Amino acid sequence: MRYMILLKGNQPATPPPPGLMDAIMKLGMEASVAGALLDTAGLAPSVAGARVALYGGKLSVTDGPFAEAKETISYALYEVRSREEAVEWASRFIKLHRDLWEGWEGEADVLKVMGPEDFENQS
Repeated sequence: MRYMILLKGNQPATPPPPGLMDAIMKLGMEASVAGALLDTAGLAPSVAGARVALYGGKLSVTDGPFAEAKETISYALYEVRSREEAVEWASRFIKLHRDLWEGWEGEADVLKVMGPEDFENQS
């Protein structure tokens, strides 16, 4: 089953330490070799995007940035055996930030990507 992990955070005034980037690359390589990591990328700040919404039958488009939300920094797409395995990969990624980038705070949303297995036995 696939899980999308969205990393959100507030970046400290200091740039990411080189040791963090090295550790992230090492973790990504480990996840790729394990066959778990399918794709990952950094995302531009929300000022470069928009939010499209439908409420009360009305479509709206709001330009970023979105002051009420933390910036989404990156995403990763995993193919794993369970939700717990996806949470473990996300936890390891967040722990790298805790251990190697003082002052960084954020969160990772672990979201299941629906597949054909989610629609079986529904006819």
